[in-house]
Amino acid sequence: MKFAVVVFPGSNCDRDMYHAAKEILGAEADLVWYQSANLENYDGVLLPGGFSYGDYLRSGAVAATSSIMQQIKDHAEKGKPVLGVCNGFQVLLEAGLLPGAMLRNKNLKFMCHHEPLVVENNTTIFTSGYKAGEVVRFPIAHGEGNYFCDEETLQQLKVNNQIVFTYENNPNGSVADIAGIVNKQGNVLGMMPHPERAVEQLLGSDDGLKLFQSVVKNWRESYVVNS
Repeated sequence: MKFAVVVFPGSNCDRDMYHAAKEILGAEADLVWYQSANLENYDGVLLPGGFSYGDYLRSGAVAATSSIMQQIKDHAEKGKPVLGVCNGFQVLLEAGLLPGAMLRNKNLKFMCHHEPLVVENNTTIFTSGYKAGEVVRFPIAHGEGNYFCDEETLQQLKVNNQIVFTYENNPNGSVADIAGIVNKQGNVLGMMPHPERAVEQLLGSDDGLKLFQSVVKNWRESYVVNS
């Protein structure tokens, strides 16, 4: 499986994502500059954390208007996996690939520490390696991670089983303790915690490795069936 790690001006977790995919997972991966990117030959797209375009206007807002977003939307429409972490999640929200919006943390402070998460949906291509209800530890590092959506959207997320991760101890005020959601098709995941920073015990947790392993396993099974 071959991943494209999309790099925007201001991305600062791209190397972490690349390391997780290539060095730890053993998959093919490239750092792809957003202006010259051609995603046609990639099987998965990874949108890393950071401060794309300095978080001007709103976090992820400017990156969501860049030319590469149409390629990412096409990639998603084909059913290929798209993972947006932290700023990457914010970009997916701003681009309309996922519903909702991000607000400032309820304490109005940047937070950076490990958080316990609950796996609410283990039937996605990203979470099939986990058990339903399993508690995992991923680090968070954000100032605008307070996920918000209206009541109608929240009910749709619940009915469609789109809530994938929730916080065990909600650190930022996110509605319904939401830490990560997928689109209705289940192939686009946005989450604020960083699984790529939890792929080795040396980092304090390797709970994130199962997420990347799940993607590769499901891609291989799908590839074998369709080829």
